Amino acid sequence: MNSQQPLEGQVALVTGASRGIGKGIAIELAAAGARVYFTARSMEEDPERPGTVAATEKAIREAGGQGVGIRCDHHVDAEVDEVFARIRADEERLDILVNNATAEMGAMVGKKFWQLPLSMWDDLIGVGLRSHYVASWHAAPLMIEQGRGLIVNVSSHGSREYLMGVSYGVGKAGVEKLTTDLAHELGEHGVAVTSIWPGLCKSENRLVHAETQPDGRVTLFGLDLSYAETPHFPGRGVVALASDPDPMKRTGQAFWVADLARDYGFTDIDGSIPDAEKLHEQLKQGAPEFWREVLGG
Repeated sequence: MNSQQPLEGQVALVTGASRGIGKGIAIELAAAGARVYFTARSMEEDPERPGTVAATEKAIREAGGQGVGIRCDHHVDAEVDEVFARIRADEERLDILVNNATAEMGAMVGKKFWQLPLSMWDDLIGVGLRSHYVASWHAAPLMIEQGRGLIVNVSSHGSREYLMGVSYGVGKAGVEKLTTDLAHELGEHGVAVTSIWPGLCKSENRLVHAETQPDGRVTLFGLDLSYAETPHFPGRGVVALASDPDPMKRTGQAFWVADLARDYGFTDIDGSIPDAEKLHEQLKQGAPEFWREVLGG
C-alpha cells in the first residue's frame, strides 16, 4: 500500500455492497487504503441485477485495495453477529461503518401504499432501517473501545419529501432520526455519525434498462442521465468524511454528496460534480410518466 493513502491501517465495513452505491463506497474506501469488509447476499450473477460478492472483491483488487466479502442477509441477526465476530477476531478494531443495506424497492413504483403487501413495509423498515440500527449496535462497542470511529448512514432526500413511496419515505426519515440520536449518544466517545444523500446513481441494475440516444445521451425511462452520478461519487464522499481530521463537526447531520464534493474538493470519476439540483429541476419541468410515479407528481 502507498503510505500516502489517507485511510491506510483503518478497518471499514460496508453493508449491502454487491452493486450500486455500496459497491462504489467499498471500492473507494479500499483504494484510499482501508481494509474493507463488506456484506451482500448475491453469490450468483443475475442479468437483471448485475453484481456479486466475488465481483466486488475483484473490483477492489483491481483498484489496488484489500477487500473481504462476507455473504450476509441482514434480515437474519445471527448472520450479522457472525460478521462482527469475524471483524473483532481478525482486526480487533473497526474505524468506519457504512450502513447501506436495503431491500429491493422496484415493486413499489406506480403503486400506492394500500396496493402493496404489508411485507413491503417489513422489508424496507426491517432491512433498511433496522439493519442500520443492528449494525451500529454491534459497531459501537468496538469504536468506543478505541475512542474514535465514524458511522455513515446512506439515506436520501426522500426523508423530507415524497420519493418512491410511503414505506421508503418513512424508512429514510427513520434513518435521519437514527443519525441524530446515535450522534447524541456516541459523541462523548469520539464517534461521529453522519448521513449522506446521493443523487440519482447510475448503478448496474439501473443501467441494464438505460438506452443510448442518437445524440449520445444516455436515458433511463426517458430521463437524461447527464446529471446522474456513478457509485464512486458517494464512495469518495465517505472517504472525505473518514479522512477529515475533525469528523465531529459534521456529526448528527445529513449532507448531499454534491455538497460534500464542493466542500472537500473531490469529483466523480469523470472529473465532474454531478448536480442533483439540476436533475431535480429536469424532473419538475416535465418528468416522463415513470418518474412522475416515482416522485408522486
